[in-house]
Amino acid sequence: MSEIASVGIVGTGAMGRGIAQIAAQAGLEVRLYDANAQAVDAACAALAEVWEKLAAKGKMDAGQAAAARARLKPCSTLQELAGCELVVEAIVERLDAKRELFAALEDIVGDRCILATNTSSLSVTAIAAACRQPQRVAGFHFFNPVPLMKVVEVIDGLRTSPATGDALMALARRMGHEPVRAKDMPGFIVNHAGRGMNTEGLRIAQEAVASFDQVDAIMREQAGFRMGPFELLDLTALDVSHPVMESIYRQFYDEARFRPSPITAVRLSGGLLGRKAGEGFYRYEDGRKVVAPEPPAPPAPGGLSVWVSPAHEQGQAMAVALCRRLGATLQTGSDPGHDSLIVVTPYGEDASTAASEQGLDPRRTVAIDMLHGVDQPRRRTLMVTPTTEARWRDAAHGLFASDGVPVSVIRDSPGFVAQRMVACIVNIACDIAQQRIATPADIDKAVTLGLGYPRGPLAMGDALGAAAILEILRNMQRVTGDMRYRPSLWLQRRVQLGLSLLAED
Repeated sequence: MSEIASVGIVGTGAMGRGIAQIAAQAGLEVRLYDANAQAVDAACAALAEVWEKLAAKGKMDAGQAAAARARLKPCSTLQELAGCELVVEAIVERLDAKRELFAALEDIVGDRCILATNTSSLSVTAIAAACRQPQRVAGFHFFNPVPLMKVVEVIDGLRTSPATGDALMALARRMGHEPVRAKDMPGFIVNHAGRGMNTEGLRIAQEAVASFDQVDAIMREQAGFRMGPFELLDLTALDVSHPVMESIYRQFYDEARFRPSPITAVRLSGGLLGRKAGEGFYRYEDGRKVVAPEPPAPPAPGGLSVWVSPAHEQGQAMAVALCRRLGATLQTGSDPGHDSLIVVTPYGEDASTAASEQGLDPRRTVAIDMLHGVDQPRRRTLMVTPTTEARWRDAAHGLFASDGVPVSVIRDSPGFVAQRMVACIVNIACDIAQQRIATPADIDKAVTLGLGYPRGPLAMGDALGAAAILEILRNMQRVTGDMRYRPSLWLQRRVQLGLSLLAED
């Protein structure tokens, strides 16, 4: 297939404009059409303003800006797309509308013209079913804002010709984006992989384990993510995010891993959409998130005796090292003394289960999350049983915050906050790899660029230890009885064989 030189774009909303911008900047002739003629004129004017600003900032020269404007051709009818070698639709997310459009385009464009859909949630195969030549139909899914989000998913429907996808991969690179190849499955890569963060964060909130801001702070400062789930949901807006969560859940026939939460349904119905509405999980004033200051930690207790459970060898070693560094008096016997703080380090269990199974006094028991280690910490998380006495909770809080590191104290939860969310993120990515929806490398690339995670989920699992992730998942499933935590076979087999999660079969 020859190099694509002209592209038609149907739909002039944010996505259509963004695709038009990067295509024109890459030297392609761009024909822009919308059922609303005024929308086409508005899009052309907006793009001209964008290029003018980019030139003023020195990000492109005046000649380049003028050339990009000259490549943009407004169209008043679909027929004006007849000479295009590629048409990308960026219209309303409705199967009937996309099918109708592609059926109409087949009567207009040449036989070698590629028809691409920017759908984020609909089946490419289903869209192509209305076409006489489904082999030329593929997904070409960009992310908003298109010029800044440097990843694009190229999705092969069941009847898509490999050459069609190859041509779109090459074009994406010409337009300055990183393409990733995916099979036609609900959510493709990015929206599929994103379920681990959002749905598990919502589940944690639904269980009243921690507040929205606590969850976000833990994921940012302990787990190293740029944003927590509720900050992310406020950014994307619930009128976008909630339907996607429901759609993916239903398309996977109520797969437990993707189960949505009534929290978002209720907030959506109340108009608490996020940043754009001025209120979501947070309130926003002048575009800035309003968060109450974190209360100060209790004072570090003097002469505190601490006994750290040996039940989890790795966790115990790290907790003991931390306690010594903070100046605590450590008990080394096989059983805790009668007046000692009991510290447990569970992976995937809650504090109550750890205390019960180890025969410990739950009134003195506090759990600390050791998954992310103790080196250069920005936040620590403690967890209490329903019967942990306030004096022991405060003693633990004061001790583990005594070096100035903030501490979040949460209610009992299998897997704390960071453990269960990171384990779900890694597990879903493993299942995407197991289903061969995309290669391990493309999964990590797509998630890193599309969701802004500190590293890809498979690389994240390798860094934290795939065996530790598997242990967390198995314990969460055991404690909760919930199939959402069942480990992926991809994860299980690579732990059994000592393979990297990025290793292909």
